[in-house]
This record gives sequence, structure tokens and C-alpha cells, in this order.
Amino acid sequence: MTEELRTAVGELMPRAREDLSALVAMKSVADARQYPPEECAAAAHWVLEAFRAQGFADIEAIETSDGSAAVVGRRPGPGGAPTVLLYCHYDVQPPGNEELWGSPPFTLTERDGRWYGRGASDCKGNVVMHLTALRALAAAGVDPSAHLTIVAEGSEEMGTGGLEDLVRERPELFAADMILIADTGNTEVGEPTITTSLRGIANVVVHVSTLEGEIHSGVFGGPAPDAITALVHILSTLHDSAGNTTVEGLTNDQEWAGVSYDGDQFRSDAGVLEGVQLTGSGSVAEQVWARPALTILGIDCPPVVGSAAAITPRASARLNLRVPPGTDPAQAQKLLTDHLRAAAPWGVHIEVVPESTGSPFSSSTEGAGFAQLKSALTDAYGREVGFAGQGGSIPLCSALAEQFPDAEIALIGVEEPQCRIHAPDESVDPSEIENLAFAEALFLSRYGS
Repeated sequence: MTEELRTAVGELMPRAREDLSALVAMKSVADARQYPPEECAAAAHWVLEAFRAQGFADIEAIETSDGSAAVVGRRPGPGGAPTVLLYCHYDVQPPGNEELWGSPPFTLTERDGRWYGRGASDCKGNVVMHLTALRALAAAGVDPSAHLTIVAEGSEEMGTGGLEDLVRERPELFAADMILIADTGNTEVGEPTITTSLRGIANVVVHVSTLEGEIHSGVFGGPAPDAITALVHILSTLHDSAGNTTVEGLTNDQEWAGVSYDGDQFRSDAGVLEGVQLTGSGSVAEQVWARPALTILGIDCPPVVGSAAAITPRASARLNLRVPPGTDPAQAQKLLTDHLRAAAPWGVHIEVVPESTGSPFSSSTEGAGFAQLKSALTDAYGREVGFAGQGGSIPLCSALAEQFPDAEIALIGVEEPQCRIHAPDESVDPSEIENLAFAEALFLSRYGS
């Protein structure tokens, strides 16, 4: 059966490319300010019909609290069998500056063996991976050994929480013994990896005010407090000289026990310029997976071009704080707020506005489902499976863990570092779709049997 499934997946790869081309062409950015809602609606309909054709007769697009549509469907398995939930999302990040792309972002384009396009990996490549696994089972004449649930989210990239609300409102739709979250990836192409931890998120916006309005820098410069200078002073206290995040009261020396992340590989993956040092005193794996990280996402102040010889009265910054498992994001957000207020110099007026938080996540790897998944991945890739973390956040994982504490939750996917998710020239290596589809088909044929 193993070879039959491998052959079936290989023969399905041209169809996988056709499917991904159709999906990438849909500009399914879940923000009506940027793209028409009809684009997301078209993608939801495509996903619904594609999985209906794979035996999910009981399937529907459910409007969630944020207005997005979650495609949820069920396919029955043998009597008494466990349930596997397959997750993906069909919405994408906006393409950004299209001039930075080497090919049109909404046209799937092959270059040097990779397939380029917005959503090619995050996460439409994973939608296609699920479909290819199911089609391979059918082509090989193999029935899944479990009941199946498919969940395709429509607003994951916006972080507006529609699906998490639906999980809490209608938990019966999501009940499962094994949950496969296809929205991460291997540490590199060809290295099978299960993600076992995610950092949470705690963002704030800080506003600094010093004057009633702009005043001449020649007449008043010196004693008149400049809001930009005050903001820079505050922001400079958030990292030490090595680049470690230093929010007062927030632990920043956690260790990582999983796979390592080679520093040179990280430099290449991140595009770090020659001669620029990596920041932080721990290993790369500890810095990106196990420790808090604060990033300044944006600053509001006069631009260089067009700036006047005037002292700025107001300045703002948006801060992104990532927190590891074991850290309460609400508490971390409070610590950050207190730190910013305490660091404000010269009695300047400071306002800190909290944004929504997302909980970190960690999973146990000791269950029978993980054992079966590791075996399937090893058979598909011919290599031992590694466990890694991810610096990003998937709030749904925490919502599912809260509702179903006995379920096993594993994160896999086609999004290895070369994919450049969220950036110009996002791409996917088709071998990752092929190998993961084969591994998932093996898992679904074995789990519960």
C-alpha cells in the first residue's frame, strides 16, 4: 500500500499545481478595505466544492463573528473509529509592493523549480496538500481509518478571531482525537519537522506628547522637549546592548530542548546583510522559539522628505511583543505597558493603548497519534522527524486546546524558511507538497486501525 500511495501522490502533482494556480489567482485578503469580499467568497466556495468532491458531503461555509466564512465539513469513517481534524486557511496576506515581486503575486509562476505566488505556501499550498492526500487515498483504493473533519479558515491572517469564537460557540463541530494544523513547515526542505510550540502575542501602541503644537527648532530648540527624542529614549530601554528583549519583569533567559537552528542558515533564511551581527545572547533556536522578542512595527513621526525645522510635539510607535509558552500574554502586555510608562523621560505625557493578545501554545508529543504521525513522516521523507518551535502565533491552537484538552494537536505544513511567507516572492517547493501529502495519506490510512 505504501508504494501505491507514493505513486498516486506523484501522479497527482500536475493536478496539485492546477489547483494551486486557481487558488492563488483569487485575491482572498480578508480585508474589504484592500480587496473585494467577493474574492474571499470565491475562495471559500472553491474550497468547499473541492472537499465535497472528496467525500465531505456534510460541508458548509459558516459565517463567523468577524464576517469571514469558515468552511467546515465531515466525512464519516469506520464505526467506532477516532476523528482526525484537518486544518488550513484560504485567506492570504496582502502582496505589499508588487514591484518587489519577480512575477505577478496572484499568478502562480514556476522559477528554478519553485512555485511563486501569494499564498503558494501560506496557506493555499497546505489546502492543496490536504486535497492531494485525500485524492491519493482514493486513487489507491484506500479508505481513511478515521472519521475526518476539514476546517478551512477565512481570516487567519487578519487575526480577528472569527474561527476561535466559532470553536467556543459550536465546539461540537471541531471535536477530534487528533488535530493536524497545516500552517507551519519543516526547518528546511526535505527535513520532516513537527512544530510543538508557538509564541503568543501582546501588541501595544504608545503615544508620546510634549507640546501643544510644532515650534521653531532654532528659537526653542534645547529646553523644549521633542516628542521623537522622548519616544526614541523610551524604545531604547526595550533591548540591551546585545539585543536581548529587556521588558522589566519579563523573563528572557529560557532554553530550547528541540532541534537546533544553525546561525548561518538563519542568516540566509532571514536575509541578514553581510557584517551585521545576529542579536541576543542565546542560541538562534532559543531566541526565535523560547524567549520573548519585541519588534518595533512602525513609528508615526514626520517623514524625512518634507520635514521642517520644527520640534515635533507628538510621536507614536506600534510594538509587537512575542512571548513563549509559559508566559501569560495579558501579564506580559501589562509588564510592557508599565515599563514604557516608567521609562518616559522629562514628565512627557504618555498613553499606552493595548491591542488584542494571543496565547502561546505547546503540545505533548507522547500520544499514539504523534507516534503514528512521526512514523508516516519518516516513511515519506526517509529521515527522522525533528521537533521545532515557531516564533509566530496561531491563536486557534490555544482555543482548540482549551476546548479539547485530551486531543493531540500537531502542526505541520509546507512553509519552510525559503518560502518567504508574508513577504514579496512567496513561494513553495512542490516536493514539500508531494512529501507531506504522501505522509498525511499514510497517516490517515493507519491512524485508528
